[in-house]
Amino acid sequence: MSMRCLVRPLVRLVLAGVLASEFPLAAAEPTLRAGAAQVIITPPAGAPMAGYYHLRGAEDTLDDLFAKTLVLDDGTTTIALVTLDLISTTFSLTREARAEIEKLTGIPAAHVMLSATHAHTGPELADRGLRGALFSDASTPTNSLTTTYSDRLPKLIAESVRQAAAQRTNVLVSAATGRCDQLAFNRRFYLQDGTVAWNPGKLNPTVVMPAGPTDPAVDILLFEPPHAPAQWVPAHAVYVNFAMHPDTVGGVQFSADFPGALSRRMAEYHGAHCVTLFANGTCGNLNHIDVNWARPQSTRAEADRLGTILAASVFLAEKSLRELKPAPLRIRSEIVPLPLAPITPAEVEEARLTVRTGNDRTRENFLKLVKAFQVLDVAAREGKPLEVEVQVIALGDEVAWVSLPGEVFVELGLALKKRSPFRQTLIAELANGSIGYIPDRRSYAEGNYEPISARCAAGSGEQLVAVAVKLLNALHVETSSAESP
Repeated sequence: MSMRCLVRPLVRLVLAGVLASEFPLAAAEPTLRAGAAQVIITPPAGAPMAGYYHLRGAEDTLDDLFAKTLVLDDGTTTIALVTLDLISTTFSLTREARAEIEKLTGIPAAHVMLSATHAHTGPELADRGLRGALFSDASTPTNSLTTTYSDRLPKLIAESVRQAAAQRTNVLVSAATGRCDQLAFNRRFYLQDGTVAWNPGKLNPTVVMPAGPTDPAVDILLFEPPHAPAQWVPAHAVYVNFAMHPDTVGGVQFSADFPGALSRRMAEYHGAHCVTLFANGTCGNLNHIDVNWARPQSTRAEADRLGTILAASVFLAEKSLRELKPAPLRIRSEIVPLPLAPITPAEVEEARLTVRTGNDRTRENFLKLVKAFQVLDVAAREGKPLEVEVQVIALGDEVAWVSLPGEVFVELGLALKKRSPFRQTLIAELANGSIGYIPDRRSYAEGNYEPISARCAAGSGEQLVAVAVKLLNALHVETSSAESP
């Protein structure tokens, strides 16, 4: 072999080394994988329905209820966001579903966020305090359906996560914030006599003005296969966050209410297999009732109208979608002890009598029954504070999710968003368990239904906001530091 044949490969090797040292190869682009799935969780006919202070047995199904899951994976950390067409989540459901999910998929229990849409045409669940216990006593055939259903539910939720995890693929993630005005209304009003009313009725001449704001923001995250900007492709999932109480359909048929209608509208545009996850924002004092509009606002038709209007707001916001760069997922959570609402021994005795004999035929008797259940639930804790979880999940330094454990007043959600360091903060209420209503401090002093029902003391909501903001700040600093050169 000639000297020239030996020298040429040697020169090429030396030159390659020089080029590599002077012009190092770019690091591999980070990727984000996502998978979405939904599993039907509709109970059988006859199962007790949730949402009111009297027993309703479901006669049929109007539209199915789902456990919907979005699994996100940055290559190091995997999280699961689960939304449920249920009245609430409970602490036992959260614990058992997380355990099943970890066993079935390997996703750590602490990396799962479960939230409920708050459908009032969903099933009653076991472990929802004294009121729920009345509808889940296994000694009666009807109520035993609640116990059986609650026992099966964690496995159904875990199956939705398993299916979503199995479908993980590289995705393009886009985010936007839209507005939907005049859809949600504050349901508390100042009256001419200076008191605060709750759901005062349509065209009530004594109404002066709403007792609080609304939150018209519609936050959306769109998960699609990678594609060119000018190309339309079927979407994997849409995550929608909006604050409005779903108590529209009524009756005795299971229904996902307006979040179900929203999902149907999304699928009509984004593709039949697109999974729409609806996380309800802080809507403890918000609903869809426009007191200045005489027309009745119930039935499935009204839910379809609401879901279609909300879908239109999502579609409008999609024109301003911004692509999110693949970024790390980070998670933090904290258990927060909340003080109990104050009660007296005399109130406990009166509450026991009311539960035995009361009904909700009149507003006065209804509020007495609400107070009775509140007092007995608080008394059952024997002075132990309510221990709840606040969980935050961040995708890079732009988007964060926050879980809050109850029906949270909108004032608290607005304060949390304002103080968050993230560009978009999506708040999922009724998440990872629930303690019922969580009003802001001012509303406790103003009274009526929600403060009467609240198991936690005044100031609890502000305490949760402070913890959430602390965790968000910590995640934002952590993410920003990790991304610094």
